[in-house]
Amino acid sequence: MTLAIVLAADPAAGHLTEPGRPAGEPLTERLAAQWRRAGADDVRIAADLTELADLVAAATGPVLVSGADLVAHTAVLKHLATSPVGPTVALVLTDPPAPGQATVREERGQVVEVDAVDATGVFGGALRVGAADLPALADAARRAAGAAPDAPDARLTDPASAPGVGATDGGPRNAVDRLVADLAARGTLIFAQRVRLLVAHRVGDEAQRAAAEAAVAAVDEDRAELKLSVKERDDFFTTFFVSTWSPYVTKAAARIGIGPTGVTMVSVAFAVAAAVLFGAGGRLALVAGAILLYLGFVLDCVDGQLARYTRHFSAWGGWLDTMADRFKEYVVYAGLGFGATHAGFRYGWALALAAMTLQTVRHMTDTWYGALHDEAARRPKVVTADAGGIGGKLNAASTRVQADTGSVSYWLKRTVVFPIGERWALIAIAAALFGPLVALVAVLVWGTLAFAYTGGLRTLRARWMRVPVMATVDAGLHRDDGLLARTLPTARRPLLLAVLGALGAAGTLVWALLAVHGGGDLPVFVPVLALVLLLGAAQASRAPHDGSLDWLVPAALRAAEYLFAIAVGVAGRAPAWLIFGYVLVLTLHHYDLTARLEKRQAAPPLHAATLGWPARSVLLAIGLIAGYASIALATMTAYLFVVFVASVVLAWVVLPARARGGVRSPG
Repeated sequence: MTLAIVLAADPAAGHLTEPGRPAGEPLTERLAAQWRRAGADDVRIAADLTELADLVAAATGPVLVSGADLVAHTAVLKHLATSPVGPTVALVLTDPPAPGQATVREERGQVVEVDAVDATGVFGGALRVGAADLPALADAARRAAGAAPDAPDARLTDPASAPGVGATDGGPRNAVDRLVADLAARGTLIFAQRVRLLVAHRVGDEAQRAAAEAAVAAVDEDRAELKLSVKERDDFFTTFFVSTWSPYVTKAAARIGIGPTGVTMVSVAFAVAAAVLFGAGGRLALVAGAILLYLGFVLDCVDGQLARYTRHFSAWGGWLDTMADRFKEYVVYAGLGFGATHAGFRYGWALALAAMTLQTVRHMTDTWYGALHDEAARRPKVVTADAGGIGGKLNAASTRVQADTGSVSYWLKRTVVFPIGERWALIAIAAALFGPLVALVAVLVWGTLAFAYTGGLRTLRARWMRVPVMATVDAGLHRDDGLLARTLPTARRPLLLAVLGALGAAGTLVWALLAVHGGGDLPVFVPVLALVLLLGAAQASRAPHDGSLDWLVPAALRAAEYLFAIAVGVAGRAPAWLIFGYVLVLTLHHYDLTARLEKRQAAPPLHAATLGWPARSVLLAIGLIAGYASIALATMTAYLFVVFVASVVLAWVVLPARARGGVRSPG
């Protein structure tokens, strides 16, 4: 249940009047009606901060709070109420701050400081507070109202004396601004909701109100919302070859009632059909596959646009979108690998495996570098240190390029990293014109260069940031270590050990390829030695991950496990499609972990049943040494796939139903 509270304590609430109503009547009722249209289940008007604190203390779900001086499209309030970026979100405007209004500084979509010298916006007078932050909001309201004289921090009892809490101009702080300033001073994670294309202004007199209402009336709200469904910043191919016409598809889908999940499923079907056509070969099939792949990518964009346009967000939808994107891409790799092999190239499946492994490891670095940047944004003093070093110069240069939207350097920077739109476009064009083999080689070459480019720059910037992001999470979970790693002695230097494990697995794979190519067998000591290195990496599971480059550990471990599994399959002469299937199931499991990290979800319900990468590697090694590598791979593939499906059903069907009381607990 969502509660909306209009705070009538601000000075503006007493003298702004609704046209046609008795003079002196406050505008609070107007905002209350807008909150109802924005989807709030219950709307209250609080006379002061003490009453607001009492309402918040009794709330059980998200709380929406606004002052009485906000004139905005209802869509602005709806976007704030339904924002998927985080549980606690503040409206941020570009208007010049008026007396009593808080300015804010944002980094990576987070409000990292209130009343900063280098402010990037002004607080818009409205915020959504997640359930976990409600106690902090209630306490902040009581402190701001002067109801907590025995507060442990006297500066927060008197908001004007706390850093970042007093008004920038020395005047009295508006009530709702005191709340957001207090929350920020406590370290509450607050995300920023910017207003784009729509209108929102905080007003202080009748002239400002009239001007704001005229600006609201001048904008077609629905048309603006459709434009807002398109990401503000996207990659080159998506911006110019998809988003120019995908909003029409989004509008049509909304009219006929297709939801984002339905569009995602159609997109998956298109990608699977494209993979089948790529595997079949023949010019007509390749061209048709390329067209289907392009249309599938358009629908992949439409599902997100439709969610933003209809404001139908859910944790399930976000998770499904992430998982479907990876499944579609890797199924296409499988189709290309089969097609290249069918056309006479011996190593078609090997190229497909290489492309999938490379892309997964890249995505792991993307995920954790993003987490590193988010953590750095919450630590501005660490980020600004050593600004003259090479990392600081690279950071400043990157910021300048990103700010110069539309320039050649901006588009080059966004394209060279080989994002998904460019990957799908390259696959479609190369497959249609030259065939599956060229498409796979092109993906591998560009992907490798992009990985080297981004990896080098990110490493330099991460050393400059010096933020131990892996130390802020459950490292054992995201390393995917399992029970075996927790029973081994603890060793330090997790990144070094992970890299050694990956190098050992890579060396084993090279040796296996040479042995099989020469008609021989892989010596037993080679996989045993590689396994020793892998178990050495597992020993760092409980060690502190506080190094500036330890965010690379998950990617190194993924590379180590995948390369070792491929080496086992090659040495055991397992079918190439079976090796691909095993690694594909592993990638789904690991993308599940990263999707949950990005969406701030709990661990998968059956995570322990996946055994962990050290135990999986040991079982495969035993199968190889015993002469049953194919059986070991097939058994592990089937087992992990069943566990993955069962975990998905539990996480998204059974457990939510039980939470709603729809399913009885066993016994």
